[in-house]
Amino acid sequence: MSASLKKLLSRGAPAWLQAGPYALVFVLFFILPLVLIVAVSFWDATEYEMIPAFTPKNYLAIFEGCSNASDLCVTLKTYYSTLKFCFLAWFFTLVIGFTVAYFLAFHVRTTAMQTVLFLLCTIPFWTSNVIRMISWVPLLGRNGLINDFLMHTHLVSQPQDWLLFSSFSVVLAFIHLFTIFMIVPIFNSMMRIDRSLLEAALDAGATPWQTLWNVIVPLSRTGIIIGSIFVITIVMGDFVTIGVMGGQQIASVGKIIQVQTSYLQFPLAAANAVILLLVVLMIIWALTRLVDIRKEL
Repeated sequence: MSASLKKLLSRGAPAWLQAGPYALVFVLFFILPLVLIVAVSFWDATEYEMIPAFTPKNYLAIFEGCSNASDLCVTLKTYYSTLKFCFLAWFFTLVIGFTVAYFLAFHVRTTAMQTVLFLLCTIPFWTSNVIRMISWVPLLGRNGLINDFLMHTHLVSQPQDWLLFSSFSVVLAFIHLFTIFMIVPIFNSMMRIDRSLLEAALDAGATPWQTLWNVIVPLSRTGIIIGSIFVITIVMGDFVTIGVMGGQQIASVGKIIQVQTSYLQFPLAAANAVILLLVVLMIIWALTRLVDIRKEL
């Protein structure tokens, strides 16, 4: 073996060759599907076929009637409903996720106990999302445990219908399903905080609340932003949770796309998907302006 070949092998494969397989997977399973969705969104369609032709009619159909300033069109109402669910799910998962992560990181002393409690948080993921959603029906239904309790304690005179198949049940299911996506990155950020900083803050006379707000929260920003991106992207495109927990009565952008695909209206569904993607990307862009995730990681 020549000295030049030995030197080449000792240095390893060039960087472009090492990145090649990952780039190929990224192009095939991310870039190419997005390009196809964008292309199909400009196609024409009839009741029986899709016609490869460049036309903006799908986007015009989505925003039809939105020029009326006195009343919101169907599309804007749907996006308002979706953004409302997204904000409520993000807010409550952030509050709960931050609280749980703070307790695990700063009040559980041993690593073994942290691991045990962290695994307890993942137990719901041992079953499917649909099963976890259906498990709320015996609790929230008209003849469920909560309504039975309220009736027997005479807190209400009749069963409460708003507990199930309503906006309340949808938000509750989102919190139940996606809080773990907020706990994990925030917990990871908190575990990297130097504990001497907390001692220094207390020695300087800071109260526990001041230490939390001025030290822990800023140093946990990366985890908060990453968790927020996870929750927001999942909720914005969700249609299963809204369909099951909303009783097929609550509209969302993801639900509209699912209905359009079921009726084989693929160009119109693709146009809706492109608009939804742009909205989500704008939200993510706004979040990433708050902290440089690449630098923090």
